[in-house]
Amino acid sequence: MITRITKLFDIEYPIVQAGMVWASGWRLAAAVSNAGALGLLGAGSMRPEVLREHIKKCQEATENPFGVNVPMLYPDIEKIMDIIVEMGVKIVFTSAGNPTTYTTFLKSRGITVVHVVSSVKFALKAQEAGVDAVVAEGFEAGGHNGRNETTTMVLVPAVKENITIPLIAAGGIGTGRAMLAAMVLGADGVQVGSRFVATHEASSHELFKQSVVDAEEGDTQLTLKELAPVRLIKNKFYEAVQAAYEKGASKAELKELLGRARAKLGMFEGNLDEGELEIGQVSALIHDIRPAQQLVKDLMQEFERARAEVATL
Repeated sequence: MITRITKLFDIEYPIVQAGMVWASGWRLAAAVSNAGALGLLGAGSMRPEVLREHIKKCQEATENPFGVNVPMLYPDIEKIMDIIVEMGVKIVFTSAGNPTTYTTFLKSRGITVVHVVSSVKFALKAQEAGVDAVVAEGFEAGGHNGRNETTTMVLVPAVKENITIPLIAAGGIGTGRAMLAAMVLGADGVQVGSRFVATHEASSHELFKQSVVDAEEGDTQLTLKELAPVRLIKNKFYEAVQAAYEKGASKAELKELLGRARAKLGMFEGNLDEGELEIGQVSALIHDIRPAQQLVKDLMQEFERARAEVATL
């Protein structure tokens, strides 16, 4: 299958595994890349030297292209970028920050740059900054999210209408049918996050993976917009956040409640009560934990079946 995204990354399938914090280590990224899609390391939950080790192990585990996702709101950003260049990484996805900050730096070193956006406004800014593609991520997505609450169904065609560079759709995409729908809307490929959390290779805790499988419709909610919008599974911590809102908590009080390493506590250490459990709405459609390579195969098979069905309409 050939699209502008498969050509840009030199991959077989137009599927990108999102670089999710506490889930996207070298085992997952390498498995996805070996399956013909694009695996990403999630630098947001890695100290610089930890990222270096994951890049090294990923390079040893796959000969296929892989990349690194870098949320620019995290500390040690300069060290992370230097390590990416030093280790010869060829693809970088940036998010949660200004695309002009590092796009020129990376592209001048031969690195393909993609920026994650949540609106047409930011997509245009990313294109002006010189990125090679954008990920348009809708309100359905897990983890850090956009403040406008624009759904993928609306965001993707709106961004497509306004940019000329390749477009990757994200947010609520966990099936081959959703992948087809996104591409009909104008995407050249898709980024899949939550579905890859429920794989054997994801580095997140097994209890968190199972909580994703167990999640039902309505079990996630976007919250903490005053800090950085994040979609969470409703648990004891989420209820504490809601109670704080009801009492009129200030931004400083919300920040104090969040504390440090709350996401690590939940997603990596498996504390399902006190931890921050970031996942997308598509968790309601995730019913098992399977190998990443099998997931890529299943996504493509369902995509092709759906495409054949649509062709008969």
